[in-house]
Amino acid sequence: MSIGLWAVFTVVAAGGQTLRNAMQRELTATLGTVGATHVRFLFGLPFALLFLTVILAVTGEKFPPLSANMMAWTIVGAGAQIAATAMLLAAMKQKSFVVTTALIKIEPVHVALFGLVFLGDALSWPLATAILIACAGVLIMSWPQQQAGSLTEGGWGPIALGLASGAVFGISAIGYRGGILALGHPNFVVAATTTLAVGLIMQTTVLTLYLWLFDRTRLTDIFRAWRPSVLAGFMGAFASQMWFLAFALESAAKVRTLALVEIFFAQLVSRSLFKQGLASREGLGIGLIVIGVIILLNV
Repeated sequence: MSIGLWAVFTVVAAGGQTLRNAMQRELTATLGTVGATHVRFLFGLPFALLFLTVILAVTGEKFPPLSANMMAWTIVGAGAQIAATAMLLAAMKQKSFVVTTALIKIEPVHVALFGLVFLGDALSWPLATAILIACAGVLIMSWPQQQAGSLTEGGWGPIALGLASGAVFGISAIGYRGGILALGHPNFVVAATTTLAVGLIMQTTVLTLYLWLFDRTRLTDIFRAWRPSVLAGFMGAFASQMWFLAFALESAAKVRTLALVEIFFAQLVSRSLFKQGLASREGLGIGLIVIGVIILLNV
């Protein structure tokens, strides 16, 4: 079985994202959820610009011209990512963290459909089968057993928000891939890194302005916590760099489906910290994810 470079980038990105999430847990306690989220943009941007500077120097390429089409796609990607995060946080206020997280795990389904409609990314039956099997495995692993029979408790509002959040995260992935492709640069590394830098500039500007207008104290707290934030920012930028390189080479549907291996890294961290055993339901979920990934890598 030949594993493409896109798959390597995706697995590395999933591992980096897991580490970033672990680093942000402590920041959430002091900066709040919005503040800790902004850290990934604010402190990730300098590293993204550094990545771009180094890559342009090594390749000898000039900064590529940004077309209106590329900017439009990137705005969609960056804006959708912020909106999806906001909906996710709103859902978590009304429904448990684990239920909300489980609801957004079907993001690859949304990505596949959006990619087919907006980018013309092929969606074959084997790929669709791989996506559905892998998503089912993640849902089995992540859905809280004690709440399996009380899904609608508390109303349908938070459920709709959770599902919508997953869909908008899917739009974000399609927007970023669209921006990379619209750049039309022959060097995929330059195209991916440029799009990442532009997207982070947009997100950092928007969230900094928002906090300046509505929560200036929180913004001050973020800058005061710069020491622990720098490493989280670097890891966030590194993981995003890997995601964008994968998007430059392969359809967002394949990338986001293989990205479900992130749950393996999360489980590894959890087992290492809490020394918990593997439940039979989790074993079944892992088996389905493995089957889905095997099919995916052979499509």
